[in-house]
Amino acid sequence: MKNPLHYQLSEYDCGPTAMLDAISFLFPREDIPPEVIRNIMLYCLDCYSVEGVPGKSGTSMAAMMFLSNWLNGFGRIGQLSVTSRYLSGRNVYLGKGSEINDALHHHGAVVVRLFYDEAHYVLLTGEKDGLVYMFDPYYRDEPFPQEDILLDKEHPFAYNRIVPEAYFNKEALEIYALGPMENREAVLLFNEQTRLTADKTIEYYI
Repeated sequence: MKNPLHYQLSEYDCGPTAMLDAISFLFPREDIPPEVIRNIMLYCLDCYSVEGVPGKSGTSMAAMMFLSNWLNGFGRIGQLSVTSRYLSGRNVYLGKGSEINDALHHHGAVVVRLFYDEAHYVLLTGEKDGLVYMFDPYYRDEPFPQEDILLDKEHPFAYNRIVPEAYFNKEALEIYALGPMENREAVLLFNEQTRLTADKTIEYYI
């Protein structure tokens, strides 16, 4: 059985929440080892505020890279059928030739760092016809002033926002923009048992 995706508990824990939601989206709860939950929380929230308070600047890019590598290694030793790949810089965009789009089309999940008042992590779970299906762990009840960004409360196991792809590729610090190239990052995650591959796809030719 799968669990509904969940929201962050504070102003700071979008990183671990998005990663936990990725695991929850990909795997039934019976398959998720407690070590995965423990280590996601252990490695995230590593940034200090200007006052020196631990965790109050959220999760660093270095921590996300480390966590992606750890999950990949955890999968290789057979503890969970997970694979993970970390992307950064110009490799992080949506559209033609994007590894993010490719992952979403092959039943993967993608955690990306983008702008939502400040740096923020969200989970992407699908893309179709230029629309991106996203679970934003920051709870919001009011509609967006941007009428083409839609709130969705009907799919708690997969997404709560539908956002046009064009928002993501902006380099300016605007709503849901991936922002400047040097600050971009994404973590691609797959359940290898449900990942759509060529040998699992039957094509008929006439």
